[in-house]
Amino acid sequence: MPKKGDRQKVVTETQKRQQRREEEVRAIEELGQRALELASNGPLSSDIKLFSELPISEKTLKGLERAHYMEMTEIQHKALPYALARRDVLGAAKTGSGKTLAFLIPILETLYRRRWTQLDGLGALVISPTRELALQIFEVLCKIGQHHKFSAGLIIGGKRVEEEREILTKMNILVCTPGRLLQHMDETAGFDCFNLQVLVLDEADRILDMGFKKTMNAIIENLPRERQTLLFSATQTRSVKDLARLSLERPEYVGVHEKLKYSTPQKLAQHYMVVDLPQKLDMLFSFIKTHLSSKTIVFLSSGKQVRFVFEAFCKIKPGIPLLHLHGKQKQMKRVEIFDRFKNATKAVLFCTDVAARGLDFPAVDWVVQVDCPEDCDTYLHRVGRTARYEAAGKSLLFLLPSEAPEMTRMMEERKIPVKEISPKSNKVMTVTKQLQHFCFQDPEIKYLGQRAFVTYVRSVFLQKNKAVFKVGEMPLEEYAESLGLPGAPQIKFVKRSAAKNKSYDDVNTLPKEERERLRRERMAEIEEENAPVPEGKVKTKVDKMFARKNAGVLASHYQQLVENDEEDSDEDFITLKRADHTLSSGDEEESEEEPVVKTVAVNPDTGMPVVIPNIPSQEMSKRQLRKVKEKIIKNTRNTRIVFDDDGNARPLYELKNEESFREQGDVQTQVAEFQQRNRAHMEQADVQDRELARQKRREKRVAKKIREREEMGLDQGDENMAILESDDGHNYKHAAEMDQDSSDEEPSKRRRVLEVDNSANMTLEDQEQLALRLLGGSN
Repeated sequence: MPKKGDRQKVVTETQKRQQRREEEVRAIEELGQRALELASNGPLSSDIKLFSELPISEKTLKGLERAHYMEMTEIQHKALPYALARRDVLGAAKTGSGKTLAFLIPILETLYRRRWTQLDGLGALVISPTRELALQIFEVLCKIGQHHKFSAGLIIGGKRVEEEREILTKMNILVCTPGRLLQHMDETAGFDCFNLQVLVLDEADRILDMGFKKTMNAIIENLPRERQTLLFSATQTRSVKDLARLSLERPEYVGVHEKLKYSTPQKLAQHYMVVDLPQKLDMLFSFIKTHLSSKTIVFLSSGKQVRFVFEAFCKIKPGIPLLHLHGKQKQMKRVEIFDRFKNATKAVLFCTDVAARGLDFPAVDWVVQVDCPEDCDTYLHRVGRTARYEAAGKSLLFLLPSEAPEMTRMMEERKIPVKEISPKSNKVMTVTKQLQHFCFQDPEIKYLGQRAFVTYVRSVFLQKNKAVFKVGEMPLEEYAESLGLPGAPQIKFVKRSAAKNKSYDDVNTLPKEERERLRRERMAEIEEENAPVPEGKVKTKVDKMFARKNAGVLASHYQQLVENDEEDSDEDFITLKRADHTLSSGDEEESEEEPVVKTVAVNPDTGMPVVIPNIPSQEMSKRQLRKVKEKIIKNTRNTRIVFDDDGNARPLYELKNEESFREQGDVQTQVAEFQQRNRAHMEQADVQDRELARQKRREKRVAKKIREREEMGLDQGDENMAILESDDGHNYKHAAEMDQDSSDEEPSKRRRVLEVDNSANMTLEDQEQLALRLLGGSN
């Protein structure tokens, strides 16, 4: 039995643990009460600058201190009082102002006050639009939350889903991207968000826009309505629809730059330059060559442009490390490039807008935007990669002559101070000749250049603001030449759009009576389509479609005004090939039009014809050619053919019809003739075989006799050769004969050679010495 002193010691330890728990509970309640009072008093006093002056737990303060976060930034000063009181917050601040801590600290404090454990499940969810930004948030969370006992995880695309699935249900805090989170919600058993306390959307305006709309709607359906929601971005949304989707009714809006003179950091020097489209790459290369000691980020519109510029400039070798980052890269590659540029002191990073939001690259000197951003919000996020917090930075924007007037006006309205500059003529270099050389030598560079051209024109064509982006005024031929291409790739969507706009304009110029007649024709077609179907016949959608006389927008005039582009492409969806699919009667004249399809074979099993589009193979797309080949192979049997002496292809077995067979006589007679022909052929072949066998036997006997004569030394002409047999049974003969036979004999069977002087003046004494020498060598 335990002694009395041991029992008292156990009781004392239990009391101490209970006392510590009670003190912790009282401290947590006190923190919560202080947070509510702080939020109810309105904005913080300007005298409060340190994190230690806020109602924050000791564990969080230790993490902040260890990560060297002591004073609050302006957005943290305004947002933290409301966020710590569990109110919904909309935070808007300049890039690099410290928004990440403004939502990570409330997450840690909320879970700490509720004494959250692994058994409670997921308590906080942070959603980021890009993988790199999610990784950056997770790293900051690990720094400031290292003294807490919460489990945190990072789930982003590019990693194995199985590995994430094993630990997902044990996480208290998740940092993720929308697509991967929704995948786990649909596929991972046991993963739920029923106990979620805090939802954070970083770069909220990007997450709530059309690109993530469906994904975010599906995610929000799986989240509880009773939760705290924090939205942060440099360009915040106030859309009632967006706020209603997130169940926000009375959020606290916190903005730190609305009343300022400019919406960009004060130490950010912003410039723009009017550059003709064919001169863009020349200007970019000239800029890089004149800033070899700078750390620069270059933004382009598409991933294909990024790849082309990166590969081409790597071949030119400007004298500074070059990196590229875009959304099509593997996750590990993206992380590697992110870390390399982050740790570099001088480098150039070519990237798309995947790196435009939230990423904190230290000491970036320049941000160069080669292509015009779609709006001012995108511009702000791009230039926000430099001049972070209180650091200085510079930005340069290339604008086409057609883009400059409207874009500069929009930036003035958004309080963005930007000044126009012009390049020094003696500093401008051209790379067009070098790009042409690379495209001629390397087909991959040429292909990348073509894809870069098409994707850039498409990005401009799809922009909403047509006052800025005018694809019709772009010198495309000259631009293609500046990329090193022999000619401008065909841009079909631009042609179709121009033709469509022209057709609308032409129809609007028609007389009123003509437009009215077209309207009546269309109404008659609609009534015919909707007419009652006779009994016994079901009218399907296909019947209605075939019944239409036209499938265009402007009836027959559309076909007359617009040149029908028969070339197939990925953008084509439905092209009218034939309107009337009824079969003509025998008394009607045959149509001069070529059929839409043609029969190439008949399925031997079903008897159905195999039809393909009646289009020349050179006009078919790769997808069409592949489908046609698959269809022919699937519906036909493999048939072996042979070629006769004239080179004509014939089937392996040719069958005669019954009439031609009976013309050659009755069955018995033809059978007898067939047997006689085969018998004569076999007898002739047998004679040839016997003669061939006889010849082989004769050659074998001759070879055997020659070999025996050589072994016995009976061959004539061998007077100059002495044949000796060694201990191992091999014979050795004259060197001349050895050289003759060396090519026919194996190396192991070659004989040792001893030359004999056959001089007639040889005395008996000399012959005896020779014999002794030979006998001694054989031993």
